[in-house]
Amino acid sequence: MKKEPRNEWSGKSRGGATGYLIFVFIIKRAGLRAAYALLSFVALYFIPFAPRATASVWRYSRTILGKGRAASVLFVYRNYLNLGISLIDKTAVSAGLGDRFLFEFDEPANVSSILSGNSGAVIIGAHFGNWEVGAPYFGKYGKRMRVVMMDAEFQSIKKVLEEQKQLDAFSPIPIKDDSFSHIFEIRDALERGEYVAMQGDRLTPNGKSAEVEFMGRRALFPLGPFVLAARFGYPVIFYFAVRSGLRKYRFHFSLYEPAKRQGTVRPETDILNSYTAYLEKTVKASPGQWYNFYKFWL
Repeated sequence: MKKEPRNEWSGKSRGGATGYLIFVFIIKRAGLRAAYALLSFVALYFIPFAPRATASVWRYSRTILGKGRAASVLFVYRNYLNLGISLIDKTAVSAGLGDRFLFEFDEPANVSSILSGNSGAVIIGAHFGNWEVGAPYFGKYGKRMRVVMMDAEFQSIKKVLEEQKQLDAFSPIPIKDDSFSHIFEIRDALERGEYVAMQGDRLTPNGKSAEVEFMGRRALFPLGPFVLAARFGYPVIFYFAVRSGLRKYRFHFSLYEPAKRQGTVRPETDILNSYTAYLEKTVKASPGQWYNFYKFWL
């Protein structure tokens, strides 16, 4: 029997360098309103010309959210529209236009104490909402943000980061094929008291995974980020930035607190379970900002 391909991500995010550069040009020459206006055409373009992504959003709408056919057609369009808004907004913020946005914070006291302290911290997000738009917020604590990403994804946006003079501030830690150098970079960054941010929702080729109940269906999540978080022993914070209106975002934080484990539940599994529970709660409140454009669920 032919084995079906794993539900894994290719290593590159949709809308890479070309998308960034187009919107950087429009924002600089015509402003944010013009960039938003262009989206209605861009979103329509992606529906037929990105068939795999469109199919994944359709499955998500029909199977996970339980929407009908007509509602799913509209949902697919709006999902692409939301993705475009996310791209424009993070480009605008990185270009120094953060003062045009309103940011609200769902930040518990235990998270504030960690971020304002001297310890490093592991921050785990997802391809949901617009986590990059919150990068300047972390800077207010005088800490350096290190972002762990696949080398292919980093190379696709490196030119943009250099042109926007954001490469040092963004400070990526690329994961290269057949190399463990990123593990040592993560360790060194945490020891210096820096924040290390990584995404906890995408499988990569040859990466270990765990099957978890998520949004009512079984899905595979990568174990790598949670193994690293467990082994290094630094505070772990779950963070999502969700758009709540035009140029308006709400930042959601949750500090991982180990459960009173019984039996043989491993620390990384406990972190993963806490993460998926918090992610599910947040996604259910804003399902149209889910941006995993591949077959995510089993």
